[in-house]
Amino acid sequence: MNKLITDIKTLEIETLKNLKNSKAENTLRAYKSDFRDFSAFCAKNGLSSMPSQPKIISIYITHLSKSSKFSTLKRRIASISVIHKLKGHYLDTKHPIIMENLHGIKRIIGSRQKAKKPILINDLKLLIKAIDDKKKEKLRDKALILIGFAGGFRRSELVSIIKEDIEFVAEGVKILIRRSKTDQSGEGTLKAIPYFDNKEFCPVTALKEYIKLKNWSLNEGKIFDISDKSVALIIKKYAQIAGLDSSKYSGHSLRSGFATTAAEFGAEERSIMAMTGHRTTQMVRRYIHEGNLFKNNALNKVKL
Repeated sequence: MNKLITDIKTLEIETLKNLKNSKAENTLRAYKSDFRDFSAFCAKNGLSSMPSQPKIISIYITHLSKSSKFSTLKRRIASISVIHKLKGHYLDTKHPIIMENLHGIKRIIGSRQKAKKPILINDLKLLIKAIDDKKKEKLRDKALILIGFAGGFRRSELVSIIKEDIEFVAEGVKILIRRSKTDQSGEGTLKAIPYFDNKEFCPVTALKEYIKLKNWSLNEGKIFDISDKSVALIIKKYAQIAGLDSSKYSGHSLRSGFATTAAEFGAEERSIMAMTGHRTTQMVRRYIHEGNLFKNNALNKVKL
């Protein structure tokens, strides 16, 4: 009997480890941060945060709705649910008291996010021209921005690239993404970035120059050696130098900029998805719509 109990406890521990391993480290960190906010709210109001109940979750999201976006509410619910699972508790996040409250809040505050601006071609050129010398940090920033844009990378993917994931070939560079938001199992995806005719804005050339200056040995670590949050700070820094409104850009601006620009230049939906790694067409079609706002505008047919 004691052995059976021990075996079950061992399985429970292994199950929790598997649950943790199924989520990216950055994602787990975000879940924990969200849950800390929920726990603080519960402690302040004499409510139970673990295990919790649908009624308490509903009260919490009503509180959040006074100052948060609708997308934040949904993310917090997901975070609370995941942390409950990791602790071995079940929480019905689809309970009517939660879902009906969400629908009501959605009608009041709306669900459309105020997205940050994509970095389009002209913006990209301004950012690169703002990087004005050949110091290692500046070459890193130039390579980071150009590669991030040309590959449609997520911030987490960009900062996780290591030396052995890069292969320069005659056509350009191949970069292996070992794990991403849509590839939690780590099967890996390969991105190919060709040489640009204009060397000043060529991502492959910029990456080569940076690696050459850094003078790495193979397997020495991450290429850019910064956090994913630093990507946004670097973009904002050069946006400000370039005379752009830095508050309108984020780390996601490179990725959305690639997708919007590719759509504007006539790239097919599946080609954009192959580069960005989107699993569904919903977001990609939003980029395509934005890229074609002026291209397919009915006013182009109007002559005044």
